[in-house]
Amino acid sequence: QVQLVESGGGLVQAGGSLRPSCAVSGRTFSRYNMAWFRQAPGKEREFVAAISRGGRTADYADSVKGRFTISRDNAENTVYLQMNSLNPEDTAIYYCAAEAAGWSTISNEYDYWGQGTQVTVSS
Repeated sequence: QVQLVESGGGLVQAGGSLRPSCAVSGRTFSRYNMAWFRQAPGKEREFVAAISRGGRTADYADSVKGRFTISRDNAENTVYLQMNSLNPEDTAIYYCAAEAAGWSTISNEYDYWGQGTQVTVSS
């Protein structure tokens, strides 16, 4: 079993930055591709960013390219999401997810999920 715990969300003004993190325990962290998804009120969960097992490859949703950066520290079993130039449309619960199989931007292909961390951007 794998446990994922997000932290680092919060309230920030438009144009500001946040850096949520996701601590992973229970299995070998480096076995998993990791991703961040988000879900805004009344909307479906959407892909934000993903990173490969070794951290060499990353993918981003068009809406966050150039503003968000996903990274991981395999020694610390942690994945991060650096979020810059935030705007109110980024307000959502942010979830991290782990996948042992292939590379994916589709939420139902991920095996393990955290409980989420709230990010609120005020205008």
